[in-house]
Amino acid sequence: MRLRILDKYIFREVVLTFVFSICAFSAVFIGSGTLFRIAKYITDYGASLQAVVKIFIFGLPGVVIWTFPMSMLLSTLLTFGRLSSNSEITAMKSCGISFSRIAMPAIIMGVIVSFAAMAFNEYVVPWANTAYRNVLYYEIEGNTGMKSQEHIILKEINGDKIQRLAYARRYEAGIQQLQGITLQEFNEEGKVKTVENADYAEWNGNIWTMHNGIIYDITEEEGKSEHMVRFKTQVLPISANPTQIVREQKELEEMTMRELREQINILKTQYVDTNKLEAELYQRVTVPMASLVFALVGVPLGLQPTRNSSSAGFAMSVIIIFVYYALMTMGNALASGGVVPPLLAVWMPNLIGMAVGAYLVRRASR
Repeated sequence: MRLRILDKYIFREVVLTFVFSICAFSAVFIGSGTLFRIAKYITDYGASLQAVVKIFIFGLPGVVIWTFPMSMLLSTLLTFGRLSSNSEITAMKSCGISFSRIAMPAIIMGVIVSFAAMAFNEYVVPWANTAYRNVLYYEIEGNTGMKSQEHIILKEINGDKIQRLAYARRYEAGIQQLQGITLQEFNEEGKVKTVENADYAEWNGNIWTMHNGIIYDITEEEGKSEHMVRFKTQVLPISANPTQIVREQKELEEMTMRELREQINILKTQYVDTNKLEAELYQRVTVPMASLVFALVGVPLGLQPTRNSSSAGFAMSVIIIFVYYALMTMGNALASGGVVPPLLAVWMPNLIGMAVGAYLVRRASR
């Protein structure tokens, strides 16, 4: 497909409106959420100017990622609404240019934005969320002690091979105790050679000591237990102290997709419900892909004849965004509750949007 002057014109109009929409939606989210939280940190904790600036900067990526789909929808509605109201679409069609050819620059823009948002969501947002949490917890709230957490996972990796994997159902910060411990040790081929289970492990200032446990030797051929030894106390071969353990743990929004998949696989071996984590993993793809879905929906809707294309486009975008995020919230609830498989529940808004978009595009092409 050769790039023509018309393609460049439509693409430029969509890009300019898209950038404006990102700024507009980001300003709304920042004004209604980020600035309110910053004011709270200043009044409640006396946050310094330096900490406030850090919070503002590190909070931006988490806000911007949600504006990509909204901005794509608004930019297509406004751009094609203006082209339609100015009779430019009519002029294009009178020259024999099909609807699909007119819409192509916006669809390509939707694809570019979707993949760019996916990369942004994978490499920038988790890092920014981690930095945000550290500034809030240690610099603003002034916490020096560690907090209790559930589902502690520790890995020791040599090169690209895992040597040791430890899982604890809970860490009690008050008594520096890991509870419900499973330790797996791996051979050079990456296969489990021993498994140790213990009721709990205590930190004595230098080492972790496990209590009331069992050691299983695993045969390489069948992956079954060959020998079993019970113990009252046993050293947990982990060098990390309580502070390091807590700081190594990440919230869902701080993990990359690779880390989420690893977390899910580990928790499944411990028979922990992973529906919430799986929903978060799939949402890392569906939210960015919503930009393409909204492009498919926005282009044909923008061609609807209206007296004021700008106000109609904005109103229509608000309604569509509300419906989409209502469906997304419902899907997450169904996935977390195990009512619907997470993959289907999280993809439901996009599947519905793609079906609606395909219908609108087909109708507009006639």
